Amino acid sequence: MKPAPDSLRASKASGRRIASLTAYDFPAARLLDDCGLDLLLVGDSLGMVVLGHPDTTQVTMEDMLHHTRPVARGAEKTLVASDLPAGSCSTPESALQNARRLREAGADFVKIEGGREALPMVEAILADKIPVIGHLGMLPQRVREEGGYHVKGKSPAEADRLLSDARALDALGVSAIVLELVHAPLATEITRAVACPTIGIGSGQHCDGNILVLHDLVGLYPWFRPKFAQPRANFAAELQSAARSYAGEVRNPK
Repeated sequence: MKPAPDSLRASKASGRRIASLTAYDFPAARLLDDCGLDLLLVGDSLGMVVLGHPDTTQVTMEDMLHHTRPVARGAEKTLVASDLPAGSCSTPESALQNARRLREAGADFVKIEGGREALPMVEAILADKIPVIGHLGMLPQRVREEGGYHVKGKSPAEADRLLSDARALDALGVSAIVLELVHAPLATEITRAVACPTIGIGSGQHCDGNILVLHDLVGLYPWFRPKFAQPRANFAAELQSAARSYAGEVRNPK
């Protein structure tokens, strides 16, 4: 049985650190459901590691719904969050409509990128009693505008803005805030400043939890690996070895 969604925000007060991974299909969700994780994220990172796009900007709502449904079916004990993809939440009305669709698909939370510019959308979703996870720092949906993936918050002005954004999201009542590629000292400062938990990815070791793309953890996407991701397995090599062995046996039966 799943914990209540409000347990995620409550985890900070209890001192429980949040362990999270992405999942994009039923087998992964069902396997990960038995691993003691707190949260599975159906991330728009599926654009790259599942759909073969160069970034997340081409992921659609239909893509997110298609992948959220099987993950929700597989995760009986683990909370599930799903990303609102690029272009799906440009107004409070569209954000609420698409958040409802993700909830109907089985997501316990929706995740939305952005700081103060996203507050009206976050407020509309929360008013409908749909739990929200914020996302600050490097925003993958804006990677083309920003010219790549860069650590955020190194300058005083940018650090002040991110801290202010985090406090504003926290004040609205988000369940957690993902901090992606945030300068580690700033990520620590934000973590201390907000009541909700922070979930880091490439943001140092002092957030309230961490998240990784599953494919980075198990070495299933060898074409690109973030510097902060240390694979614990080499599934790509194992898969290729099994496939080559099978192909050889088919062509040369004993």
